[in-house]
Amino acid sequence: MLNFIKIRNYALIESAEVEFSPGFNVFTGESGAGKSILMSAVDLLLGGRSDRGAIRSGSACAEIAGMFTVPAALRRTLLDKLAASDIAFDESDGELYFRRVMTPSATRNYINDTPVSARLLAETGALLMDRHGVGEQLSLLQPSRQLELLDRFGSLGPFRNKCAETAAALTRLEEEISSFEETLPDESEADRLSLVVEDIERVDPVPGEDAELEARHRLAANSREILSTASCLSARLYDEENSIADQLGTVCRQLQDLEKIDEKSLSPLVAHCVEIQDSVSELSRSIQDLAGKIELDPGEFAALEERMAALHTLKRRYAPTIEMLLETLEAARKRLDDFRRSAAQREEFSRRRKALTEELSRHCQALSQERQKAARALVKELLQRLELIGFTGARLEPEFTPSSPSANGSDHFELFFSANKGEELRPLRKIASSGELSRIMLAFKTALADADAVPTVVFDEIDMNIGGETANKVGEALKLLGEKRQILSISHLAQVASCADRHFVVEKFTSGDRTYSQVRQLTDTRSELGRMMGNLKF
Repeated sequence: MLNFIKIRNYALIESAEVEFSPGFNVFTGESGAGKSILMSAVDLLLGGRSDRGAIRSGSACAEIAGMFTVPAALRRTLLDKLAASDIAFDESDGELYFRRVMTPSATRNYINDTPVSARLLAETGALLMDRHGVGEQLSLLQPSRQLELLDRFGSLGPFRNKCAETAAALTRLEEEISSFEETLPDESEADRLSLVVEDIERVDPVPGEDAELEARHRLAANSREILSTASCLSARLYDEENSIADQLGTVCRQLQDLEKIDEKSLSPLVAHCVEIQDSVSELSRSIQDLAGKIELDPGEFAALEERMAALHTLKRRYAPTIEMLLETLEAARKRLDDFRRSAAQREEFSRRRKALTEELSRHCQALSQERQKAARALVKELLQRLELIGFTGARLEPEFTPSSPSANGSDHFELFFSANKGEELRPLRKIASSGELSRIMLAFKTALADADAVPTVVFDEIDMNIGGETANKVGEALKLLGEKRQILSISHLAQVASCADRHFVVEKFTSGDRTYSQVRQLTDTRSELGRMMGNLKF
């Protein structure tokens, strides 16, 4: 239940704090006094759309806060929901503190002083409060809304969830089939893919092969120049007269002669010279080995160029690198495999579609059977409650017509209504007046009181367009509903207001050049009830 609400700088309300009763709370006051502002503040607290134009003129921000005590049956649900967003919630006391702060540029939302999104605030608020205004009453005319209320009355959520889950699986399957068909190659493309696979597999490229071939080709193409230079260098190093090796031999011998004079100093130099001789000899052999490697016969050279040309053709046709060629090959193989398996895949899709369609049909049939039973119980309950609020000769009958199986089942449901004895039953949407709608909605809410876990119900002018004895009965019905749920209601009727457990009056006044609305709890309601009845004295 909502324990209290604090409002600051919201429209005509500069400051207000209202403490509510667990039962039937009523708000009265002259037209334009600010009752709708109060209901708007409650709606805003529970995640309703913020209107920054409602910030009181001259104020930097508006703030609305409220404390709820969550009933035990809802605490585990809320604990799981809030824990997912790291919001602290003490399940032992069940208290939740909501706060919204509106500035001209933004609206900030809090649950237990933790910043939250407006969406989470609204989702949490929907578990705590059920709000009904004129728009909600009009929604009762829609068959889809009537079906939703029927499912709530019959606690058919689990049956409906099975339909929704199966329908969602069927939708996912249809999307999978559509994607498969869209990406599946036709015969012409399959022929082209076969040529691609055959073309690449025939050459059978190896990663890095092109770079290696290009290096070998450069050597082979310049072999004459390399061989000539290598021969010249080898001769200069070792073979010709007065070669570098000969000159190093002379240097080494002279150092060895000097070594006899000063062994300690010259021995390292002799050793170094011998190392240089060995290096020159090794360099000469390496040059000769290089020359031996690049000597390709014409046949080998032609084969090398042919291989390079084949790789170049593939890269020009399909991809700029061998790695990408291999990716193209793999993709083509996969698409060809999909094409060749398409008949079997379509059979598998057909089998899965049939299984899900049959499963959905079974769930819809089970839901329909439960709805038929729930509808009979609901109509009986509604007629009893309608009689209590003035419909002594009313008739109400459910009508089911089959529809295609879907997430909501396979039923089109509509209530047929006759307000007076002897009148023809007609769809509710065609005959109910606004006053009748108000009472029918009240009958629904009282019938749903045991089925719903929502602890607080808000009625905005549920007694609109009624009066007399009917008003007495509506007041008694709200009083009775208040024994099971907390009720917040605006009323213009003294008969209704007199049944409240707690009575608040909303008043408008001026001070200086400003207009204000205030909310007062009445300890003595006689004066206000008299005003509502035309200032009759009690």
